[in-house]
Amino acid sequence: MNNINDLLTIQEVANRLKVTPQYARKLIKEEKLIATRIGTQWVIKPDDLDTYISKYDVSIEPDDHARISDTIPDIVALSFFSGAMGLDIGMRKGGIPAILACEFNKYCRMTIAENEPDMALIGDINKYEPEQILEMAKLPHNRKVDVIFGGPPCQAFSTAGARRALDDERGNVFLRYVKIVEKIRPTYVVIENVRGLLSAPYPYNDVTTPIKGGALCVILDRLKAAGYTISFELYNAANFGAPQIRERVVMIGKLGNEKVSYLSPTHDENGDYELAPWQTLRDAVNDIEDKEQHYIEFPEKRLKFYRMLTEGQYWKDLPPEAQKEAMGAKLKLGGGKTGFFRRLSFNRPSPTLVTDPTMPATDLCHPTADRPLSVEEYARIQGFPDDWKICGPIKEQYRQIGNAVPIKLGEAIAKTILADMNGEVLPQIPGYSYSRYKSTSDISWRISMDEKLKKARAEQENEQLSLSFD
Repeated sequence: MNNINDLLTIQEVANRLKVTPQYARKLIKEEKLIATRIGTQWVIKPDDLDTYISKYDVSIEPDDHARISDTIPDIVALSFFSGAMGLDIGMRKGGIPAILACEFNKYCRMTIAENEPDMALIGDINKYEPEQILEMAKLPHNRKVDVIFGGPPCQAFSTAGARRALDDERGNVFLRYVKIVEKIRPTYVVIENVRGLLSAPYPYNDVTTPIKGGALCVILDRLKAAGYTISFELYNAANFGAPQIRERVVMIGKLGNEKVSYLSPTHDENGDYELAPWQTLRDAVNDIEDKEQHYIEFPEKRLKFYRMLTEGQYWKDLPPEAQKEAMGAKLKLGGGKTGFFRRLSFNRPSPTLVTDPTMPATDLCHPTADRPLSVEEYARIQGFPDDWKICGPIKEQYRQIGNAVPIKLGEAIAKTILADMNGEVLPQIPGYSYSRYKSTSDISWRISMDEKLKKARAEQENEQLSLSFD
């Protein structure tokens, strides 16, 4: 029998579950949580709370906490904007495990705590000073950090977004990340981001109006002033063994005047350069097709269009009258014209995974079944281990996996840094096209950017002269 002092109040239950008291009362009303009324209040036995947590597989957002172990690894790495830990898993597989994760999102924090309970976990990057971060990582004052890696929120730089760049709150979080790098001064810093980072508009130096690429100029100047030499390129994850065509900017900075080499590709679309051919969707998911899959059903009004498509086709392969109807329905729901009504092919890599396959603007249909890709298939395509638990509701699971860095790309980053640490350079292929786009490396992008700046300055000067004559 429970002592009266052991019984939990509504507020205490809410605190433990990290929910509001109103939500705790809702659980009692729905009879999911057993409670007893004493006087004017409801009380809950601790055992009944544990039963509710177990029965409904409740994941509770973890508190920030220091690393469990005091042991200092040979390579000290810190992870920021860790998400579901795609980049972390890849870095670890490549030989660089992190001892601290920084993540703000509730469900991602649950995923981190579930899979990596021993590592340090901190939340809002704006609330931690560099000294506090090192303390949470249990690093002595005289131990240098070798690597800091992370993918700051990409929405501020996305070509699909409002592109407010550094004026956006999320863009400022990017600069907060840079500031932490400036203070901690790891030997290497890794920044992963979307292609839009290369052209995000922002005023730069004497160019007072936003210029495409200006945001990256600001970031590069900050890192250079901190003593880093930067190399970057736009990489297609398929060229490193991921069964997905996903292009991401990867910047690697190194303290000093030496530049880290580009990543070394392991795969090629057609198996040229004595590399393995691209991995396909079939390679990723073939052996889980008969296992239980978790997904959200497409609505019938969209399924009728998918049923007109065969494997590998998309909305332009619909009959002309159906194309008009399909795109009209999509535009009504607020979607754009790209990436809609696509039935995937088992014989190709997946297109870039979307964060929510139930949204009308981002549909990817299974090659042979009338449904979206399942959570399990998403995880396989990104390279997550089958025993990696993604926490939260199914929509949040999709979002976490879709936002993750493909594990194979993270592994390639780690191997490149480790080789540089050892004074080595992994095999390079002269003139190799890492992606579909041009002027995407630190060298070619800078040449193009200098031309843009020169043109912008001339236009600005002419405009000022014109105004002076008015």
